[in-house]
Amino acid sequence: MRSLYWGDNLSVLRESVPDDSVDLIYLDPPFNSNRNYNVLFRENSTAESDAQIQAFTDTWHWGPQAALAFDELIYDNRVPQRVSDLIRAMHSFIGENDVMAYLVMMTLRLLELHRVLKSTGSIYLHCDPTASHYLKVVMDTIWGPRNFRNEIIWKRTPFAGSSKSRAIQYPRNHDILLFYTKSDARTWNRPTVPYTPEYLKRFKWIDERGAYRKTLLKTYSKETLERLKRENRLIEPVRKGAMYSYKQYLHESSGNRQVDDVWTDINMLNPVSKERLGYPTQKPEALLERIIQSSSNPGDVVLDPFCGCGTAISVAERLNRNWIGIDITHLAITAIRYRLESAFPDIEVNLDGIPKDLGGAQLLAETDRYGFQHWALSLVIAKPAATDSTGKAKRGADKGIDGYISFVTSTPRLAGTCIVQVKSGHVTAAMVRDLRGTIERDNADAGLFITLDEPTTPMQAESLQAGFFESDFTQQRHPRMQILTIRELLNGAKPDLPPRYNPFQLSTARQRGTVKQPDLFGSTRATGN
Repeated sequence: MRSLYWGDNLSVLRESVPDDSVDLIYLDPPFNSNRNYNVLFRENSTAESDAQIQAFTDTWHWGPQAALAFDELIYDNRVPQRVSDLIRAMHSFIGENDVMAYLVMMTLRLLELHRVLKSTGSIYLHCDPTASHYLKVVMDTIWGPRNFRNEIIWKRTPFAGSSKSRAIQYPRNHDILLFYTKSDARTWNRPTVPYTPEYLKRFKWIDERGAYRKTLLKTYSKETLERLKRENRLIEPVRKGAMYSYKQYLHESSGNRQVDDVWTDINMLNPVSKERLGYPTQKPEALLERIIQSSSNPGDVVLDPFCGCGTAISVAERLNRNWIGIDITHLAITAIRYRLESAFPDIEVNLDGIPKDLGGAQLLAETDRYGFQHWALSLVIAKPAATDSTGKAKRGADKGIDGYISFVTSTPRLAGTCIVQVKSGHVTAAMVRDLRGTIERDNADAGLFITLDEPTTPMQAESLQAGFFESDFTQQRHPRMQILTIRELLNGAKPDLPPRYNPFQLSTARQRGTVKQPDLFGSTRATGN
């Protein structure tokens, strides 16, 4: 099971994921708390507050959709009464604002996630302190307080906060992961890490057996005391009435300590990290390695319903897990697809919700113009032009440009540019002429016109008049202006260009089973707390 779903995760969960079918859930819902806290709780949503919550456009915003979700939680008989009571109470003191919209939308999804999780399964909800306290109450209500395992604190970086922020408050430098299981019989592989240099410094005494540390003997029997004396491991107390200590030798230790609920050994991605794909909320693979190895086994199913650029999915693949990824933006699905294909060349991914034929493409163009645009760009591995969260061109962005293809020119270090324009409606020769003008204006090497409709003869003539450009790298001539239809692209056609740079590609292929964290031990199916 290796499936990517493009769509609203609530619909996908309800329609495509069976009961009790998932072993581990990791979710990192989009919620940016880097803002004025008072704006977040503003009673009447404004353009400013709307713009601050970019992912899931109009979903984390109190409006008709949030109001319908609230009504479903209150009046639908399938919703447990305790959940309805909680949401009604939260609504009474939080009010109708972006936070309440976030909570009702998340509650609907958390109910579905509880349904699809196996009785031996675990869930890690990644959030930040802005809303973690509310989500903790929601999770307690759905999963049950007894099944709460940990509030994990992830310290993102050794340094945090600008000088301006440090002047008025403590720098914000941690995320929270709420760890729950569905029952006591959960999968648990005890995570360990090597001793730190600071801990190793405690073994500062040496005798004929090696380095040791003095450890207080808190409770002991007479037999234990006599045995330690015979083994020359007992250390007499300095003061009368004090407790004995004994020698704990380094060579008798495992060399590892169990990971606790404060994670300071995994840093967030730096700007030049080889892992970085340009996704603003991308998490490091080491973080997901720890979660997936601790709470699942090879062959288990890992679900990420907000999969973003696919870190959880990629790590699950590398660790030989099955997986399900869901995201509402086609940009994310495209990034994951090419990330997986470059890292694991032999992978076969089931893509759901993405057009597979001309009829599907036409339906997408009718229902989601910008979704169609991004999907069409993915067919030629083009990087989208600057857009906002809806897919519309950002204010000030160049008109007539939907995406870019970068390719090798005279040397591998120099890149040429092909401007891409996508049209889903009626097309004319004038549009091709305008794209030619954009190529000249931006001093680009080539242009690609993608159309859902078949091009007319005048359009083809306009394209031919653009001529050719020569590539020193390929020693060939390539059309300066090209037209490709969706039908041709679905049948395998490619732009006639020199070798291209893949904007979604990782630097190297990955080997399955390799891990960055120390190996775990003690794999168990736990039967109690």
